[in-house]
Amino acid sequence: MVEITFLKAGYCTHPEVMVLPGGSWKSIVFPALFALIRHPLGWILFDTGYSERFYRETQYLPNKLYALLTPVYLQPQESAVAQLEQLGIEPNDIKYIIISHFHADHIGGLKDFPQAKFICFKSGYHAIKNKRGFKALKAGFLSGLMPDNFEKRVIFAENNNTIKLPDNFTPFAQGFDLFGDGSLIAIELPGHAVGQMGLYLTDNSGKQYFLIADACWLSRAYQELIYPQRIADILFADKTAYRETLKKINQLYRNNPDVKIVPSHNYIND
Repeated sequence: MVEITFLKAGYCTHPEVMVLPGGSWKSIVFPALFALIRHPLGWILFDTGYSERFYRETQYLPNKLYALLTPVYLQPQESAVAQLEQLGIEPNDIKYIIISHFHADHIGGLKDFPQAKFICFKSGYHAIKNKRGFKALKAGFLSGLMPDNFEKRVIFAENNNTIKLPDNFTPFAQGFDLFGDGSLIAIELPGHAVGQMGLYLTDNSGKQYFLIADACWLSRAYQELIYPQRIADILFADKTAYRETLKKINQLYRNNPDVKIVPSHNYIND
């Protein structure tokens, strides 16, 4: 039994031209999506979106530059923990949080779930764990968002068995079986950030989902294979890998349009 619900915990704004060549310099909204997954093992989150801690962590330089470059908007009732409580789900009910990567708009609410175990790629965590100051800022990482006992609670996805993906999921061939039952499969999506993780699942109705985090920002990008402006390359850990990953997602979309592909900053219903 797997059910998935998409929610939004705040948003940031950025010029459209950064993600769509030929776009305007007018700022557009990028929602910070997270997913709530009902699973036989309990409630699971895929990322958390922003939380009010983002404002506290970006009060002073150098982190203040983060907030200036990508202004963030979040009402208290929009945080993941607040929305879940409105649904009758308490913080301690969350058993696992799957972290796609460690940018602030994906880990903003980690501290709100004290009993959750964290699942990520080892390479992603090791890439940021010792970064501070301007090096952390360049990596989009705010260390103050990380729970103090993170290393005691983390499970690295690479430690799970690999599993062959369905034939209709080509060109993606395999992933990591997070719970040993084929229900949630972690897939490597390099480029945007070191160790970025996508998530493949099939819900109770048989609908296939592919959560692609920031492999692209808008659905139009993978549907039409639109690469961002070259100036956006400064945001990527590996610009060549970013383009290769986006090309593979476009191939999947063309081969199997029935798969629901969900970028983390697209509007939920697109």
